[in-house]
Amino acid sequence: MPDLILHHYPTSPFAEKIRLVLGYKKLAWKSVLIPMISPKPDLVALTGGYRKTPVLQIGADIYCDTALICDVLEHLQPEPSIYPEPSKGMSRTLAHWADNTLFWTAMAFNMQPKGIAQMFGSGPPEAARLFGEDRRAMSAGMMRLKSADAAAAYKSYLRRISDMLDDWDFLLGEVPGIADFAMYHPLWFTRTRTSVLADVLDATPAVLEWMDRMSAFGHGQFEKFSAADAVAVAAAATPVPLHDDIFQDDHGIPLGTRVRINGESFGPEITEGELIAATRMHFTLRRTDERAGSVHVHFPRIGYQLKAAD
Repeated sequence: MPDLILHHYPTSPFAEKIRLVLGYKKLAWKSVLIPMISPKPDLVALTGGYRKTPVLQIGADIYCDTALICDVLEHLQPEPSIYPEPSKGMSRTLAHWADNTLFWTAMAFNMQPKGIAQMFGSGPPEAARLFGEDRRAMSAGMMRLKSADAAAAYKSYLRRISDMLDDWDFLLGEVPGIADFAMYHPLWFTRTRTSVLADVLDATPAVLEWMDRMSAFGHGQFEKFSAADAVAVAAAATPVPLHDDIFQDDHGIPLGTRVRINGESFGPEITEGELIAATRMHFTLRRTDERAGSVHVHFPRIGYQLKAAD
């Protein structure tokens, strides 16, 4: 098993999703703590621009977005699977809904004044302002729910999740799948980071019991690792050969072209490099950084825009 280096910060909900998958698969990993807001110079040295949290590094291979990171961890450690049959397709579809609709609904609910006060009450006065400015820059042009509208939707979604737990311990059966990990992390944020608002969960005790079962998987075995050491690991390594290199051209952009990739909505920061893979599931860019050396940066297709750099 190669060294898994996770770039994250403790209160990131998407990082909690990956930490829990690592725990479920009983994987060892190295923990690099990154800033919650920009600038993130060490992370950007690896990604070339992408700055969402978390990022998984394996040597000189850099994996962006939790949807792709989960696929990578499944490939490295197939058992226990987070894509169990026969519900694999349903679980992936629900996970996509959870990472988008459920997540942004929960965040709009959590970011009402009481939640923000709890998040930043013990920090310097400008912390909340800087966080807000950073996230507005990352979500420019996105439609955002008002907290009252989010509250109504969140309560409905929690009731639907509760209904899914009527017959099983997990959402689609007796074992967890990717949908469980994706639905858990926005609720985890409510329960732990904005606990003053967590009474919204009390009306669905089955959801709370399921959250306890999910939390029990833990985070696996990890050790602290510095950002500088992680960059040095990349500089000393060579990207691994691509295990899936079947070209799927949906853009009319041939391999070898200099391209730019960015998120469709949240996270407009651009990563630029040479397109060396465009498969049915992911894109891979080769780029060179003066500190990190030659790296391969990987993105899922869904949720990202690919354009020729010129």
